[in-house]
Amino acid sequence: MRLLKLIPDNTNIGFVRIRHIAFAVTALLTIAALALLLTRGLNLGVDFKGGVAIQEQFQTAPQIDEVRSTVSRLGLGEPTLQQAGDPKKVTIRVPIDRDAPPEVADQAVEKVQAAISAKFPGAKFTDRTTVSGKVSDELIQKGALAVFLAIIGIAVFSWFRYEWQFGISTAVAILHDVLMTLGFFAAFREWMTFDLNIVAAVLTIIGYSINDKMVIDDRIRENMRKYRKMGMSELIDLSVNETLPRTVMTSLTVLIALTSLLIFGGEVLRGFTAAMILGVIVGTYSSIYVSSSLLITLGMKPGPVGAKGQPDPAIAGGERVAPKDLP
Repeated sequence: MRLLKLIPDNTNIGFVRIRHIAFAVTALLTIAALALLLTRGLNLGVDFKGGVAIQEQFQTAPQIDEVRSTVSRLGLGEPTLQQAGDPKKVTIRVPIDRDAPPEVADQAVEKVQAAISAKFPGAKFTDRTTVSGKVSDELIQKGALAVFLAIIGIAVFSWFRYEWQFGISTAVAILHDVLMTLGFFAAFREWMTFDLNIVAAVLTIIGYSINDKMVIDDRIRENMRKYRKMGMSELIDLSVNETLPRTVMTSLTVLIALTSLLIFGGEVLRGFTAAMILGVIVGTYSSIYVSSSLLITLGMKPGPVGAKGQPDPAIAGGERVAPKDLP
C-alpha cells in the first residue's frame, strides 16, 4: 500500500525569492487589522463588557431592529443584539451598573422576557449570563496580560534556544497571527462576539504557531551547521521544503477536525472554532513566509549556531553537499 504524499519528494519551492512580496502583504494585512480594531473595535461579550446577556428563541426569524426597539423602550440602556447561526435565536445584551446589586440583573431579565413575550408570542427564554463591571475589567486585564506574557515568553525561549534573530522573528510572526485574529473579529463584529472563549483560542493559536515555527527553526539550525558555505536564502528554502510535508499534513488534519467542530459544534463553540481555523491558516503562512525569511533581514549568516557538537562527518570540511546526495 502506497503512502499518501501531499507534498512530492524533492520539492524545491523558492519561498525566500518572494519574501519581499510576502512582507508587503503581511504589512498591509497588519495595518488593515489595526485599522479595523481602532475604527470598529471588538464586539465584546458580557465577559468583558459587564451586564446581562439573554438568549431568546423565536418561532420565526425576527426583525433585529424590531427586537432592539422593543428592548430599548424598557429604559435599561442601549441594548446590543446578535443574531448568529440559527436566525431564530437572538442574544440580547443590556448594560448593568457595576455597583448594582444582583437583584437588578434579575429584574432586567424579567422585564426583557415580558416585553419580548408580549411583542413576539411564542418566544422562549433559553439562557442568561451576568457579569459585573468590576469582574469584566479584571478579565480584560488578565486576558491581555496572558497573551502578552505568552508572546514574550516564547520570544525569550527562542532567543536562548537558538539566536536572538530567531527570537525576534518568532515574536513578530506570532504578533502577526494574533493581530490577524483580532482584526477578523473586528471585521465581523456583527456576527462574532469576543469573549473568554476567544482569548482561549488566541492562546491556543500561539501554542500551535510556535510548534510549527520551532520545527522549521530546528531544521534551519541543523542545516546551518551542515552547509556552512551555502547561501542563507538557499539554506532557508532547503529547510522549509524539508519540513513542508509535516507542516502541510499537520495543518490539514487540524483543519479537518476544526471544520467538523464548526459545522456540528453548535453556536457556543462557533467563535472559538472560527478563530482556530483562521489561526491555523495564518500561523502556517507566517511560519513559512514571515518567520523564516525574516532571518535574512535580521542578518543571520550560515555557520555553527550554538556551537554544539561537530559537523556531520558526511560533509567534509563543512562543504556544501546537494540535498539529493544526503542519506
